[in-house]
Amino acid sequence: MIRKQISVQRLSATSVKSFKEVVATLEAAIGHPDMNVFRSEIRAAKTYAEVEEIVSKAIGTSGLMEFARFDLGEILQKEQGEKAPRIVRLVVGNPLIMRLMVKQIADAGSYAPVTILIDERPDGVHLSYDTMASYLASYGSPEALKVAQDLDSKVGALVAAVAN
Repeated sequence: MIRKQISVQRLSATSVKSFKEVVATLEAAIGHPDMNVFRSEIRAAKTYAEVEEIVSKAIGTSGLMEFARFDLGEILQKEQGEKAPRIVRLVVGNPLIMRLMVKQIADAGSYAPVTILIDERPDGVHLSYDTMASYLASYGSPEALKVAQDLDSKVGALVAAVAN
């Protein structure tokens, strides 16, 4: 077994908005396809142009779509009651962007789609994102790193806009 050390850079923004407002603002910017339908349509596509069309219908104004959602706060509330902080992990991305990285570095599939974590703390609602470029930097592919940096810019701008 081979071990590889990867250093990760986290971007964070804190908002004075309510948790509910932060989540709603983020949700408004990303697409929310029915994933069963989405996967079925992708499987049925005969050409890459068809895949592009399917993805373009699925993404939101940010160019990203939601793949999965984990309501971690719901579990905390079962233990601690309503006083527990709310925490939601959204797994978001764009399959067309992911393919550009995975073509160069197969391991990029371990990191994409990406996570945006939204959590309540005493000082506000935090939005956190671990950058794709930091995950891929040690792999030595300038092509994949450029795509990752572009993705980081897109997600970073989204996180900043949602926080403000």
